[in-house]
Amino acid sequence: MPDSRHILGIEGTAWNLSAAVFGDDQVIALHSSPYRPPSGGIHPREAAQHHAGEMKAVISEVLTDPSAIKAVAFSQGPGLGPPCLRTVATAARAIAVSLGGVPPLIGGVNHCVAHVEIGRWACGCDDPIVLYASGANTQVLGYLGSRYRIFGETLDIGMGNGLDKFARSKGGMTHPGGPQIEALAREGGTPISLPYTVKGGMDLAFSGGVVSAAQEAQASLEDVCAGLQETAFSMCVEVTERALAHSGKDEVLLVGGVGANGRLQEMLRTMCAERGATFYVPERRFIGDNGAMIAYTGALMLAAGQTLPPLAESAVNPGYRSDEVMVAGGIAVPMRPMPWLM
Repeated sequence: MPDSRHILGIEGTAWNLSAAVFGDDQVIALHSSPYRPPSGGIHPREAAQHHAGEMKAVISEVLTDPSAIKAVAFSQGPGLGPPCLRTVATAARAIAVSLGGVPPLIGGVNHCVAHVEIGRWACGCDDPIVLYASGANTQVLGYLGSRYRIFGETLDIGMGNGLDKFARSKGGMTHPGGPQIEALAREGGTPISLPYTVKGGMDLAFSGGVVSAAQEAQASLEDVCAGLQETAFSMCVEVTERALAHSGKDEVLLVGGVGANGRLQEMLRTMCAERGATFYVPERRFIGDNGAMIAYTGALMLAAGQTLPPLAESAVNPGYRSDEVMVAGGIAVPMRPMPWLM
């Protein structure tokens, strides 16, 4: 069980700056300020500038009682960085120092593992196969031997980034492109056929389908969007089902921003029903990047005694993989010292 003391968590690995306070087994406060580029995709420097400009307002929304904060947690990676990661890490250090150094600084919060942990908490599932589908990450994970093992993952781009790239190619769609593609796909009549790439039975590649969809000139945009979704989601469901069968587990958890897509949820729910497994998806505020997932995972780590008193050990790590985290007794803690990037 997580520590009952209040934990401040700060998330800003990519385009969404978010902060939350977790304590007494509940999210006490959660506030976010997403960066929305006027055109094109997310530039790390511009996103970091947004985070720096909005940090005070976002923190102020949740930090109404500084005396109740017993620890400060932040996402050290992976992420769009190091500019975004450094901005959040600097804010976490400053808050810990400004509060007199009494709240310990909790470092090593892995962004990917935090998605899994908040999903498990919010849904009440125990030992699921996890489909983590976000902008930069697409992984199928499962707990085995004190770590979240990656059964399969993207070999090129994350599914969310692929959808955004397609949206930009068609013009008229702003970031993020996923919700707009979903809306258009619902109007599609016949989804077009696109490259379906599952390699070695477990790994995925989305770039071929994205490029083919972007170059399609005969079919309607609605049918292209429908085809892109059906193809990419079917690939993910196939790998998730295979991991479910090989692992012998009976739960599936969907997390990450792309997980908000209703069609993806429907396909996973159908697969689970056919296999006698239970499907879980957290409510929308917990499914994408959010401060609550960092605060909650920080609470787990504090309960395990995992803090980083020396500020010098709190550097960011843009390449921090989910399978580099030791999970002892259901508590996510750093497995070993990482080659931190200051």
